[in-house]
Amino acid sequence: MRVLSIGECMAELAPAPNPGDYRLGFAGDTFNTAWYLARLGVAVEYLTAVGDDAISDRMLAAMQAGGVGTAHVARLPGSTVGLYLITLADGERSFSYWRGQSAARRLADDPARLTAAMAEADTIYLSGITLAILAPDARATLIAALDAARRHGATIAFDPNLRPRLWPDAASMTQAIMEMAARTDIALPSHEDEATWFGDADPAATAARYAEAGARLVVVKDGANPVLWRSPDADGTVPVAPVQDVVDTTAAGDSFNAGFLAGLAQGAPLPDAIARGCHLSAQVVQGRGALVETVPV
Repeated sequence: MRVLSIGECMAELAPAPNPGDYRLGFAGDTFNTAWYLARLGVAVEYLTAVGDDAISDRMLAAMQAGGVGTAHVARLPGSTVGLYLITLADGERSFSYWRGQSAARRLADDPARLTAAMAEADTIYLSGITLAILAPDARATLIAALDAARRHGATIAFDPNLRPRLWPDAASMTQAIMEMAARTDIALPSHEDEATWFGDADPAATAARYAEAGARLVVVKDGANPVLWRSPDADGTVPVAPVQDVVDTTAAGDSFNAGFLAGLAQGAPLPDAIARGCHLSAQVVQGRGALVETVPV
């Protein structure tokens, strides 16, 4: 399976072991998934835009060092990348962002580049953040390209990743997410977010809403609770093993998505693919930052 992941990679300042120290890395929801997919042996390319400055050079080098393809990364003269800082409290994280100048906001400016990149992919993966950072006309361009790729046989995988601060208002966010759900083959929502912004009573309600919108397979993450899945023919749950030492939950969902999609790529039955996602996520939350080099895969 050849995967094309689309979105924004940012410079990340993550807490280091010594209090008050931070380390520079590069991460972002769809890039995190791409990075873990590459570690799991899946061929993956990343589609985004970066600048032509020194930190953009370092970001590209980090992508390549992680085994993520950069053939579809546009370089925009005079631009740079976004930055975020992680603050931790008892393993839970909060973020401060500086992303207004991010070149990734222009990742859909070239329709021909989108079409060419998608033509090479079996599975195309994106998130609600991918949609949120784009201007409405650019979002429409991206969606049109996704529709065309799907008509030509590509599988669309989508994590809603609801981030209201990136949208003009909650109504704009929920409308765009459900419009994307209608053209999705694999939906990967997180129940906690969905309950907050869509009022879902339980994971089954989340799965039903995405299925009714058009998603063929829905896999609902719910923290430490069982993962619920729903396909056209069946549904079920997969238990989540408890994690004793949660250090940093950054990229918990992103790494789950990677483990799950890699499992599907390698022919695992659906519950086994979900279990692989759970296992990888459990390893990742015991490390610091989004990309944990020491995680065995």
